[in-house]
Amino acid sequence: MSGIGHALGDGWTVTRRNLIKIKRVPDLLVGSTIAPIMFVLLFAFVFGGSISLPGAPQIDPALYREFLIAGIFAQTVVFGATITGTGMAQDVKSGIVDRFRSLPMAPSAVLIGRTTADVVNNVLTVVIMSITGLAVGWRITTSVGEALLGYVLLLFFAYCISWLMAYVGLLVRTPEVFNNASFIVIFPLTFIANTFVPSDNLPGPLKTFAEWNPISTVTQAARELFGNILPGTPAPTAWPLQNPVLYTVLWGLVLLVIFVPLTVRQYQRAAAR
Repeated sequence: MSGIGHALGDGWTVTRRNLIKIKRVPDLLVGSTIAPIMFVLLFAFVFGGSISLPGAPQIDPALYREFLIAGIFAQTVVFGATITGTGMAQDVKSGIVDRFRSLPMAPSAVLIGRTTADVVNNVLTVVIMSITGLAVGWRITTSVGEALLGYVLLLFFAYCISWLMAYVGLLVRTPEVFNNASFIVIFPLTFIANTFVPSDNLPGPLKTFAEWNPISTVTQAARELFGNILPGTPAPTAWPLQNPVLYTVLWGLVLLVIFVPLTVRQYQRAAAR
């Protein structure tokens, strides 16, 4: 086999190992879906009646739920990508990385398997979130192709983020440290965005940050591809929100170019320490 084929074959073996772990420990999937469902219910039925949307003649909870779900999707897949970092930190701590290193397998296989398995986990989470959204009144009003593109873009962005998370997970000593550090960074990033409120509702500096935040653009892209843009909504003035699909893809490619080689190198160092 070629080097790439060997790495992909080994990566698929590690992917299966991680998927079997989810099957045997379903709490991993349950834990990653409960929080998003709570956010849907909380914002849709508690805060939704007090948040105004541009283009809406008045506050309408039903319209807000249409606006909300794409933001919940974006937040869910980003937090889902942190499972990669937690898993890598746990593997280093438990010594399983040393066992993998002693086997005749490609160094990148563990990382490919870990990130691929977490994409599958995100797929399951997004399916559950879609069902939850439909239950509270969210609808897709575009074509099947556009809707599928919206889902693929969300999963692509999550996959790219997972490589960043894998790198950080290999840097820290314990999964507890990773969980605390990632929460401190990701939680404000998902809120200083257009996920839960329109970016126009934010004050000056926060509005500018939100307009260039890639979480805002993946949310905006999902809303457009799912047909959840309210008629009469003013057109975005910032370039990223005017071109959300392109901006999101560029961010993802930059993350892959930077963190795939860095993560492979850090994995080799972590296995050697």
